[in-house]
Amino acid sequence: MFSRVTVIVNASAGADDKQGLAQSIEGPLRKAGIKGHVVLAQSGANVREAALQAMQTHPDAIIAGGGDGTINAVATTLIGTDIALGVLPLGTLNHFAKDMRIPLDLEHALRNVIAGHTVAVDVGEVNGRYFLNNSSIGIYPRVVRDREQQRRAGRGKWIAFAGAVLSALRRHSFLRVLLAANSQERIHRTPFVFVGNNEYQMEGFNLGTRGCLNAGQLSVYTVKRERRWALLRLALRALFARLRQSKDFDFFCASEVRIESGHRHVQVAIDGEVMRMDTPLHYRVRPAALRVIVPESLA
Repeated sequence: MFSRVTVIVNASAGADDKQGLAQSIEGPLRKAGIKGHVVLAQSGANVREAALQAMQTHPDAIIAGGGDGTINAVATTLIGTDIALGVLPLGTLNHFAKDMRIPLDLEHALRNVIAGHTVAVDVGEVNGRYFLNNSSIGIYPRVVRDREQQRRAGRGKWIAFAGAVLSALRRHSFLRVLLAANSQERIHRTPFVFVGNNEYQMEGFNLGTRGCLNAGQLSVYTVKRERRWALLRLALRALFARLRQSKDFDFFCASEVRIESGHRHVQVAIDGEVMRMDTPLHYRVRPAALRVIVPESLA
């Protein structure tokens, strides 16, 4: 069990009553004998700054309260240190929490933090930027950007996502990329390249989940289909567990990957955040680089 932790809550995520949320976090920690200081970050941009400041006090763990972007911002400061990352899933999708089997309700997530079981997990890196879940180029960064624009316009998350996907399918141009890994090169004309931190389930009803985050591998997925609407057929094959049978689907694992394109810069999605990066993109895995508080069954 930890004796002292700092909790950083993204004030733009989760419940509206942030002061009440802070009290509901501090109470169980105090009752368990843990000194817990709650910081309310006023925006996503302030989360990393708050984490860097918290590290100066040398806590046993820093707990991130928010979505995957918040978790990434806190985790980035802890990579390579002995300070553990805790997760309070307050976001919309909470992919990392789900893959780590962390409870999605606040009460049980706090119990997980209090129990204090940890495991070392891998971290992905692209051109010096870290990711816990995945990174991609091509159609997905456009989907993320359009989805957020539609959310700001007042649309619900699923309506915004569907609208962003349809818009991207109509307008997005294909990429010509060279993928270099495992002493081999692949050249594709593709709508996207998806790089996961360890292997993703790409078929069936567990689509988009991971069985582990400590195999020391990146997983790379792309398709070789040049007709836009044929991508929908690939999506259906994935749902019915037949994706790997498609000759248009390409998948491999590697510890390092280099991606070249005909562009000097590309839009890159990293754990749901989109940024512009110079090419080529150099991906690598950082094995066991981050300690994470997890349920006892995973420790």
